[in-house]
Amino acid sequence: MTLMTPPHPPGITAVIVDVTDPNVMAEFWTFALGYVPQPPPQGFETWKAFADALDMSAEDRERYTAIMDPKGVGPRIVFQKVPEGKTAKNRWHIDIDIIDRSLPEDQHDQIRKAGVAAMIERGASEVARFDEAVGRWVLMTDPEGNEFCIL
Repeated sequence: MTLMTPPHPPGITAVIVDVTDPNVMAEFWTFALGYVPQPPPQGFETWKAFADALDMSAEDRERYTAIMDPKGVGPRIVFQKVPEGKTAKNRWHIDIDIIDRSLPEDQHDQIRKAGVAAMIERGASEVARFDEAVGRWVLMTDPEGNEFCIL
């Protein structure tokens, strides 16, 4: 089997996340990543206007929510509503580095602690803390139980 050569280097355009509540998850991850809600398509002032133009059902209007990196660097994240909840440990996860490495190292733990507290205020849970030769991090779960780490 021969793979086609794409016209440009491949890259991640979106990460799709199965969730039970797209709006709750979009709100949490918007904060966690410093992202913004994805604006509606060109020519539409709101997503409602877009959905009305397509005559989308009420159910379809609630199926997806997307957020994006305001700098245009990171991939878009789409939260897709599914009927089933999370049932097992993630096979991969996101690491979020909240530390400004130009700051003195003695401030890193305080910054990490404040970041963890802010995530918890928005529905995350702390699972475990790690202090190993390769670094320090906190394993957390988002409001629907998906694992991520705060570095």
